[in-house]
Amino acid sequence: MTDWIDAQGFRANVGIVLIRDGGEVFLGGRSDGRGWQFPQGGVQPDESAEQALYRELREEVGLAPDDVEVIAATRNWLRYRLPRRYVRRRSRPLCIGQKQRWFLLRMVGSESRLRFDVTERPEFDSGRWVDYWSPVREVIYFKRTVYARALEELGRQAFADGPPPFPEWWSDEVLGPPVRPRRRRPVTSVAGE
Repeated sequence: MTDWIDAQGFRANVGIVLIRDGGEVFLGGRSDGRGWQFPQGGVQPDESAEQALYRELREEVGLAPDDVEVIAATRNWLRYRLPRRYVRRRSRPLCIGQKQRWFLLRMVGSESRLRFDVTERPEFDSGRWVDYWSPVREVIYFKRTVYARALEELGRQAFADGPPPFPEWWSDEVLGPPVRPRRRRPVTSVAGE
């Protein structure tokens, strides 16, 4: 089954921030050796974001619904565009980026339940717990802004005093180059209007 791509070219996706007591969050080491990221995955046309959350949680880190407690979710989809070199131009429908619903889950089961071998082609081959903001600087550059936005929104909901303070290393440079909106063609009037 294929994932759902909307009319603007954004693939529907869920992002999972797994937190444990002490405030550390889980980062998975990608099996392809291309860095660290939060568990995430596409929403299929026949499922809700919440159903995709639990399916991806099982597929990517081996956890069941009773291993976690949902403590926050982003209100809206957060979007990011793929850099041109990552867009597969021949794919139909064309996917230019992702729109993600993010969920903050508290680990309530034993950490020994984390597994990376549930599927035939595992997303991760390792994992580690890091401070709340570290994923922003460790994820691939084009996902940094959406990671920062998700962590900020989830943190406002989950913590009485808001998200943990930004670390000393935090700067706009960590987030990479600013995201510039695409230029729109000027609207021209139609003759006779």
